[in-house]
Amino acid sequence: MPWSGFFHKWKLADAFVILDTVQFHKNEWQNRNRIKTKQGEQWITVPVTYRFPQLIHEVGIAPNNWAKKQIASIEQAYAKSSYLDEYWLPIKSILQQKHDKLVDLNVALICALGDMLGCTSPLLLASDLPVDISDPTERLIKITQHLQGDVYLSGAEGRNYLQPSAFIDANIKLLFQQCSPPSYPQMHGDFIPYLSVLDVLLNIGEDAKALIANMGDMQP
Repeated sequence: MPWSGFFHKWKLADAFVILDTVQFHKNEWQNRNRIKTKQGEQWITVPVTYRFPQLIHEVGIAPNNWAKKQIASIEQAYAKSSYLDEYWLPIKSILQQKHDKLVDLNVALICALGDMLGCTSPLLLASDLPVDISDPTERLIKITQHLQGDVYLSGAEGRNYLQPSAFIDANIKLLFQQCSPPSYPQMHGDFIPYLSVLDVLLNIGEDAKALIANMGDMQP
């Protein structure tokens, strides 16, 4: 369940591609995120069966009863939320379903959360596209070309590794997302930024749509 910036980027895009053809990184954000409890932030983690150097779309979910524990943690943390029934129950249903691959669970959650937040652009998986290139810049150029796009929107961290000249040569405009974590009323004390977007929905409900849409823009 990604943070708000993920869905802000989706809202800016005409087509949103989840890059599941890159290497999975254990203990990063691909199988976990944070919620807020009375004791402070808490990790919600999906245990995986990972063997280096598996790609994201190859990673399986460990066959144990992890969902029951995580569901209980979320319900305890947000028990007093006015939006629990409206936004949590569809997410809970997805967590209770059996998913063999991490990407299948993630896509189901992302689609459900995107619907709640008004994300309407097509959501695609890189593993479903006929692009098999290891170079980070060339991979993104080929994906953009396959979708007949002329603009590629990168996260801000793309400035550290993408090659702008290659995009120029391919006649593709390269833009970078610029956003800051939005501030909103939160339960359980002082505000904590960069939590899962579920925290936003369960704290402010429908207002999350506008909050996320206005948390930044895109720049060259």
